[in-house]
Amino acid sequence: MKIKWFGQSCFLLTAGDGTKLLMDPFKSDSHLNYKQVNEKVDLVTVSHEHADHNYTDALPGKPEIIKGQVEKTIKGIRIKGIDVAHDDAGGKKLGVNTIFYAVIDGIRICHLGDLGHRLLEKQLDSIGEVDVLLIPVGSVFTIDVEAANAICEDIKPRIAIPMHYKTDRCQFLQWSAEDFAKGKSKVRRIEGSEVEITSNSLPSEFEVLVLQYAD
Repeated sequence: MKIKWFGQSCFLLTAGDGTKLLMDPFKSDSHLNYKQVNEKVDLVTVSHEHADHNYTDALPGKPEIIKGQVEKTIKGIRIKGIDVAHDDAGGKKLGVNTIFYAVIDGIRICHLGDLGHRLLEKQLDSIGEVDVLLIPVGSVFTIDVEAANAICEDIKPRIAIPMHYKTDRCQFLQWSAEDFAKGKSKVRRIEGSEVEITSNSLPSEFEVLVLQYAD
């Protein structure tokens, strides 16, 4: 499976057979100055209805768009949506956020969207075992570095890839990927925006993997 980061919380996951899943596409603007995503894909997941997570208008063709609580297999990819809160008040401030769990080429990947709180035991049980965790760390409408660290301890992924953080193209968020990486014993920084992960290449110990945004 190949994982490509476009910026913010948007990732393209490409299976070995070429099936493409895009997660949380954004609308590029002055606050989120990443290159607009216009990939032709098969599937799109949307964690919640904010323009930096749900902008599908720029995508060519007619990909299947997946929202909310769902559990099904599409084009060989098993997808599960788990509704949680977008804030620390049970959703009273910002509403619902959907965590998406997918199994691609035997690798279990979990995208937390704009999670706003530490997960409950029943939510952790619903997610299950995770190989690759896509986790927000930048605060502002989502969790911060401290909460992200605690959630990594709860989920225990093999790899954590930070997202939704402060960069030179996104200045309104509070924390950066380096703030999240600080103090971690195993950090791998990729020079580009894409990495290939196979079942055989998964690390035996927890690893933070930092990608560059696509340009």
